[in-house]
Amino acid sequence: MRQTIICNGCGREIYSEQMDYLKIRKEWGYFSRKDLEIHEINLCEECYDRIFSDLQIPAAVTEKTEAL
Repeated sequence: MRQTIICNGCGREIYSEQMDYLKIRKEWGYFSRKDLEIHEINLCEECYDRIFSDLQIPAAVTEKTEAL
């Protein structure tokens, strides 16, 4: 069965068997302005590139030597 996921950046469907995407899940703790809320987003690769290209300190990137 195909699982369809929606990109929070552009609203397009992400087909999890055919496309790679970033899933972020954050459980906010006490003393934040979002006490005990859980936030989840999914970003397609294009939206990841667009959003993360604006960071002051870029993401650390390493390469895997083998794929399992």
